Amino acid sequence: MNAVPLEALQRVVGKPNLLVSAEERFTYAFDASKLEAVPDAVVFPASAEEVSEILALAVRYGFPVVPRGAGSGMVGGVLAQKGGVVLVLTRLNRILELDPENMLAVVEPGVVTGRLQAEAARHGLFYPPDPASLQFSTLGGNVATGAGGPRAVKYGVTRDYVLGLEVVLPTGAAIRTGARTIKSVVGYDLTRLFVGSEGTLGVVTQITLRLIPAPETVRTLLAVFPDLDDAARTVSAVMRSRIIPSTLEFMDRATIEAVENHLKLGLPTEAEAILLIEVDGRHTVVDEDAARVEAICREHGATQVERAGTDTERDRLWKARRSISPALGRIRSGKINEDVTVPRTRIPELIRTIRDLAARYDLVIVNFGHAGDGNIHTNIMVDRKDADELRRAERAVEELFRAVIDLGGTLSGEHGIGITKSPFLQWEVDEGAFEAMWRIKRALDPANILNPGKMFVPNRAFFAKGS
Repeated sequence: MNAVPLEALQRVVGKPNLLVSAEERFTYAFDASKLEAVPDAVVFPASAEEVSEILALAVRYGFPVVPRGAGSGMVGGVLAQKGGVVLVLTRLNRILELDPENMLAVVEPGVVTGRLQAEAARHGLFYPPDPASLQFSTLGGNVATGAGGPRAVKYGVTRDYVLGLEVVLPTGAAIRTGARTIKSVVGYDLTRLFVGSEGTLGVVTQITLRLIPAPETVRTLLAVFPDLDDAARTVSAVMRSRIIPSTLEFMDRATIEAVENHLKLGLPTEAEAILLIEVDGRHTVVDEDAARVEAICREHGATQVERAGTDTERDRLWKARRSISPALGRIRSGKINEDVTVPRTRIPELIRTIRDLAARYDLVIVNFGHAGDGNIHTNIMVDRKDADELRRAERAVEELFRAVIDLGGTLSGEHGIGITKSPFLQWEVDEGAFEAMWRIKRALDPANILNPGKMFVPNRAFFAKGS
């Protein structure tokens, strides 16, 4: 890797916005994957113009640039494993416009997701994408990874709300994509190309987002199932009932046990599964929908269904779901978190496959997630100091991915590829599609300076340059 021109970078962003000490750089060596790669420098631009100047320097001097938001990603997508500069976009944190009449917002990438949701709510509007990290993850990161969340079953994911983007290309040139309208079919859909591209094709510096009217009310139910297949059949039955829940969350027995051991909430640890279901909409119909969902749960084997009548009761029902991550920390010091997705009807087969993997490899594997869209978070609990356990976990991940593909699923529902899943990309993407992706990367980033090494393995983003 070529040397980073620190003096030139300082002239662009100012001395306070350039980190060069070992201690400062180390704080930007991680994301939620817990992998480590220390950059050569960290910069905090305050405008699209400064981003453009930094990328122009990268092309001139030949150093990599890795865009970063809050660092909450799970797949190592913001790690500078080849050195270079981490480009932190948190200073670009303004909500530039919120237009209630046209129901849209224009934001910078450093705006925290939950902050936009709160601002939209003040106008009776709703920004539905709700990743678990919404109180600290940034909208730029959500766009880069195509983030989802529990409400995706009804409302979709980040890409469904991005109307347009301002993007600085790796050459330093800035472009605008999309429009301020829902309908726009002028030319190629470059907006969709950049959403989910994980910072490999351009740096997003402005985002135009679609908002929708906020639902009038929400009803929350928690259903307990002694049989996993019954829970899965319930998911399909609810979706066939012409009621689309706003969330339909799943917890398996291992998750229930972990949360109960952590919080002593009185959860039924003998249950095979719990479904947490919400319906929302107009007051005149939401109670009817909730009653119908409760009836479907009971018809399909639920032994207990609790319905929240107040916000306090709703928060209590959600407490178990929100407490999963700290509860898992009591099992092992580390975890490998995979967000595989299969057709809803194949969830029982997936869970049985995972149980078999846990037994054969002597691992603790905990499963929960978004049953309504088949997106299951499979957490393999590991002690990262135990090399043998890590090797067993890695073999289990490979078998898990093979099984997911065989079930007609996808290797990543909302976390992206980054570096942790890049060795498996071609298991799902055929050779022709893979080559097309690579040609797009080369066309937009001919100097190969923007987040190289992500997605593509073998690491053609470096082999192509002979480095």
